[in-house]
Amino acid sequence: MADGTDQKSSNQMWGGRFASGPSAIMEEINASIGFDKKLYAQDIRGSMAHAAMLASKGIISPEDKDKITDGLNTILSEIESGRFEFSRKLEDIHMNIEARLATLIGPAAGRLHTARSRNDQVALDFRLWVKEELQKTEGMLTTLIAAFLDRAEENADTVMPGFTHLQTAQPVTFGHHCMAYVEMFGRDRARVRHAIEHMDESPIGAAALAGTGYPIDRHMTAKALGFREPTRNSIDTVSDRDFALEFLSIASICATHLSRLAEEIVIWSTPQFGFIRLSDAFSTGSSIMPQKKNPDAAELVRAKTGRINGSLIALLTVMKGLPLAYSKDMQEDKEQVFDAAESVELAIAAMTGMIRDLEVRKDRMRAAAGSGYSTATDLADWLVREAGLPFRDAHHVTGNAVALAEKKGCDLADLSLEELQAIHPGITKGVFDVLSVEASVASRTSFGGTAPSEVKKQIAWWRGRN
Repeated sequence: MADGTDQKSSNQMWGGRFASGPSAIMEEINASIGFDKKLYAQDIRGSMAHAAMLASKGIISPEDKDKITDGLNTILSEIESGRFEFSRKLEDIHMNIEARLATLIGPAAGRLHTARSRNDQVALDFRLWVKEELQKTEGMLTTLIAAFLDRAEENADTVMPGFTHLQTAQPVTFGHHCMAYVEMFGRDRARVRHAIEHMDESPIGAAALAGTGYPIDRHMTAKALGFREPTRNSIDTVSDRDFALEFLSIASICATHLSRLAEEIVIWSTPQFGFIRLSDAFSTGSSIMPQKKNPDAAELVRAKTGRINGSLIALLTVMKGLPLAYSKDMQEDKEQVFDAAESVELAIAAMTGMIRDLEVRKDRMRAAAGSGYSTATDLADWLVREAGLPFRDAHHVTGNAVALAEKKGCDLADLSLEELQAIHPGITKGVFDVLSVEASVASRTSFGGTAPSEVKKQIAWWRGRN
């Protein structure tokens, strides 16, 4: 950068209170420009809105407002073209931009900071950044949900085993399984939307912590910056990082959902399961075993969860003991959020690609669907419905039938009528109508069930949502 980076300028930044500049150690611990330069666009946008408001209220002249706006546009161009020189001695993005503005337009630059503090300035910049990231995440989740809806529609009647404890439980459809993730990521998207609503308040004008005596119009700046309204308490405004914590909470929950999905992709793509094949775009090979096709993208998505959860815990720990209002501890908020945002967005993008590209092996799913006596519950339900047994008695009879089939090494449907009647005389040949996996899934027509007809209803309902 031009001038403004020498020791004198660094002292002036703090005012006359300090006789000498910061030591190298203090500069190292105090500087945040290495990461908060990511907020440059939000800082410039906020400054332009603030300058326009100051001019409209007669606090600064229209001429100074125009100089400030022109200078800020120049700085924006310099940063985006890579020509701007950031200085660690100027601590942060706010002072880097302010110093450059002073070089460009002279004394008028000093009027920009009227009626604001770096406390409300950083709160504004960070809140704007998080809001924009939430909006980006909302769009990415919508795309992921759409990918699942497409796969669910293609596989509404593709039979597969449903699991509890990772043991075969009952037959379901792959379409129904996909719709479970639609529900999960739909909740994530709803949390994102709620978070945007919660944080849709403008901090600028709260100043250091007590507000300002200048006749500012905070509603004007809120509207100019796309916020619903200004915040209502100046102390809370500069000390609040709930919006960042909420972002990290949402990211952690979403990452957990992504990790569960990644785990299933890893399992399903093994030769032992063989339910799916991942495309080459989301797989890697082995340096020594030529036959290997590793689901590395899914594994890395799974691993990102620990990193994102760590960011949440880190910021919760930073904030837990802070008195009101602002403390410099809060400088530690941004790196956690920046990293989590990058990680969760990358994970969503990777998972969307995997879901769109993967090959569903219907034959392997169908073969596995009947394993582990997955229609046993259907037999118990038939005994209740057709033979009039209490469910607990039907459960016992079914257990005996499973034991016999296991002893013979066959499926329930392969037992003879005579063998079943020896277990309970009330069993008739009609029982074979419910012992196939296709009959099992077709019968599950309760609201939200796995029957193909019900899956298609849920797909239609989700496609009708925004």
